Amino acid sequence: MDNRFSPLFEPFTLNNAVTIDNRLVVAPMTHYSSHDDGSLSDEERAFLAGRATGFGMFITAATLVSPEGKAFTGQPYAFRDAHLPSLTETAALIKGQGAKAILQIHHGGDRAIVDGAVSPSGTGTTRALADNEIQSLVTAFGKAAALAIDAGFDGVEIHGANGYLLQQFFSAQSNQRTDRWGGSLQNRMRFPLAVVDAVVEQKRRAGRDDFIIGYRFSPEEAGDQGLTMADTFALVDALVQKPLQYLHVSLWDFHRKARRGADTSLTRIELLHRRIAGRLPLIGVGCLLSADQVLQAHETGWAEFIAVGKAVMINPSFALLVRHGDTGSIATAIDPAHPERYRYPANLWQQQLRGLAYLPPLKDRDWQPVNI
Repeated sequence: MDNRFSPLFEPFTLNNAVTIDNRLVVAPMTHYSSHDDGSLSDEERAFLAGRATGFGMFITAATLVSPEGKAFTGQPYAFRDAHLPSLTETAALIKGQGAKAILQIHHGGDRAIVDGAVSPSGTGTTRALADNEIQSLVTAFGKAAALAIDAGFDGVEIHGANGYLLQQFFSAQSNQRTDRWGGSLQNRMRFPLAVVDAVVEQKRRAGRDDFIIGYRFSPEEAGDQGLTMADTFALVDALVQKPLQYLHVSLWDFHRKARRGADTSLTRIELLHRRIAGRLPLIGVGCLLSADQVLQAHETGWAEFIAVGKAVMINPSFALLVRHGDTGSIATAIDPAHPERYRYPANLWQQQLRGLAYLPPLKDRDWQPVNI
């Protein structure tokens, strides 16, 4: 190993005494390739093979907790006991590569693609949730966590980012409720925090102190009523009071500066790390494609862990290349002429060829990360 990169391979012990082997995390990657019943497909098996090797943690693709929240074709499921065999195999595939296996649990809310979609306040295509339905969805997140425990996952990550259901409740832009689930900032946080409590309760019932619980969030939104850094500071202050093991900020660009609600001369992640003040470790992410970019992000001191998604889509053995000092072999773009290098599911490959901004750049094409 090039000694410059040795800090990336230092272990970190979480507050529940679980030690993560190193500071590298595979960010959740949507692959659009589960079977129609939400079970693991051969394309997923091929995609997962080797991609967790050398990483401290591997966070799965967003996994659905309730049918009406399905946001992607080919989304994996975790809401019925019948899903347990597939979840068990997925956990084993990841753990067999030496990484901690973390199941990301998710509901699309008003971004669902199925009939009967729901949202906090109702939109042109969705129905507003009733109070008892909100309670049922809290329970559904708990059920998904219980399935993850039974399946052998090392933990779960609650998906509170990217404009999906938990963020829809938290944001004044999407939540216009006037009951206890909306209105004030404290009320808008009620649903996300209730989900955290439901997941923690499943961990307690299972007697699994070693089970890892993380929470992913987006720090800001566009729009006059969109989330600001000040809003997110309030959420962070509440989350660090919960028995979580980590926080994970969703960023399109690791170095993007704050837009509003805080010092706009500083990056969002620096501001968040200051606010957290060591009470929980933070995972940072954001278009880090090369080993040097990952190292530079870590050297800022703004995140205890660095996650990569696009980099490991381009380089299925990314962490091993870094560990073995072969960083010159790390590519930073997809070569459309060699699909065999990447083992993409067919649906994902077709989206990749379209040059969509949320996927890795294509070789010899202009590409810019989304500015959110």
